[in-house]
Amino acid sequence: MSTDRTFAVVTDSTADIAPALASERGIEVVPLLVTFGDESLPDGVLTQPEFFARMAASPQLPTTSQPSVGAFVEAYERALATAPAVISLHISSALSGTMASARQAAEQFSGRVHVFDSLNLSWGLALQVLDAATAAVEGLSPAAALERLLKTRDRTKMIVGVDSLDNLARGGRIGKVSAFLGSLLDLKVTLTLDENGAFTPVKRTRGEKAAIAHTLEWVDQQMNGRRKGIFAVGHAMTEERAFRLRDALMARYDVTEMFVYEAGSVVAAHTGTVWGVALLPAE
Repeated sequence: MSTDRTFAVVTDSTADIAPALASERGIEVVPLLVTFGDESLPDGVLTQPEFFARMAASPQLPTTSQPSVGAFVEAYERALATAPAVISLHISSALSGTMASARQAAEQFSGRVHVFDSLNLSWGLALQVLDAATAAVEGLSPAAALERLLKTRDRTKMIVGVDSLDNLARGGRIGKVSAFLGSLLDLKVTLTLDENGAFTPVKRTRGEKAAIAHTLEWVDQQMNGRRKGIFAVGHAMTEERAFRLRDALMARYDVTEMFVYEAGSVVAAHTGTVWGVALLPAE
């Protein structure tokens, strides 16, 4: 990480940013934990197939937990060795206690660490993290970058499609989505994040083809007539679906950057097999 930046960028593993990309952009990633029985593993240790095989074989769903305050303290110490300040962006506080751990750790650094709630997750978070990293390269002050991030957060949208609500329901993350429970034979459910960063239902569709068509319609609504933007398409054991979405988006829009990513173990523990699209329209 360049020493002439006015701040360093820290996030958590629910951003689903690949290690190579995080290293390239100078982003420190603090892992959450996924626990099977008595064994806790940092997010990212298991490959996606390994994680799903283990989850299928486990008598109970894995649980997840936020990083410890100590893990954040260590990350902030490393980051502050490279820059005079830190902007630390995290999964929505409505979905995880990660923000609380980060804020508690930040108190030890006399105002040098600024913690920012993305009100999102996965690449809805990652697009904001990359914007912060760009702001650091551009030489913005922490205050100017945080002001810009508020606007970026408002423009960043994320839709998540799940094949089943079982994991979300059993994990207690379902909230308003509970109205969608019931007989879901071949029904795909799409969710987004509301203004408070909590899951809210979008639509139920029958079958994969209809689900993809609906996802693209939703993206078009969020783009609101704009043709240019950054997009990310994610998958958990749904790679072929993700590539179809990627190709459709590339054909429809002036894509300045396109990311295809794997949902990590912590996100997948709550969603099961999943696909997602995050977008950041150009201003």
